[in-house]
Amino acid sequence: MRVVIQRVLEADVTINNETKAAISKGLLILAGIGYDDDDDDIEWLSKKVVQLRIFDDEQKVPNLSIKEIGGEILLVSQFTLHAMVKKGNRPSYIKAARPEIAIPLYEKLIKKLEQELNRPIRTGTFGADMKVGLLNDGPFTIWIDTKVRE
Repeated sequence: MRVVIQRVLEADVTINNETKAAISKGLLILAGIGYDDDDDDIEWLSKKVVQLRIFDDEQKVPNLSIKEIGGEILLVSQFTLHAMVKKGNRPSYIKAARPEIAIPLYEKLIKKLEQELNRPIRTGTFGADMKVGLLNDGPFTIWIDTKVRE
C-alpha cells in the first residue's frame, strides 16, 4: 500500500460539484492499494499514520500526533500511486489492485484508521471522479510504502 500524507489546515473532496467530505486541521491521505496488499499492510499503516509525530508543539517542533491534537483525517483512494513509468510515456497501473480486491481493503483501512484514531474519518468515494482541495500546512508531505517501511 502506498500513501501520500499531507498535513493540512483544511481539505475537501468534491464529486459532481457537491462536497462529499471536508476536514479542518488534520491529514489528507491519498491511498493506493496494490495487488499484493493485505490486512498486515492495513494494520501497520494505520498505527503508523495515527502515531506519526508531525504536528507542532508549543515550541513549533513537530512532536505531536494527529490523535494528540484532535485532528481529522480525509482518506481518498488513488490507484495512480502505483503508476509505473519505466517504459514509454503512458503510465502502467498493473501493480494497482483491481476493484474486487481494492474496495474491501479500502473499507478495512477506513475502519482501522477510525479505530486507531478513536473517531470517524472522512472519505472520498472509491473509483469516483473526485476533485480534491487542500491548504497544505508547511508544506508537510510524507510518502509511505508498506512494502518498504522506511
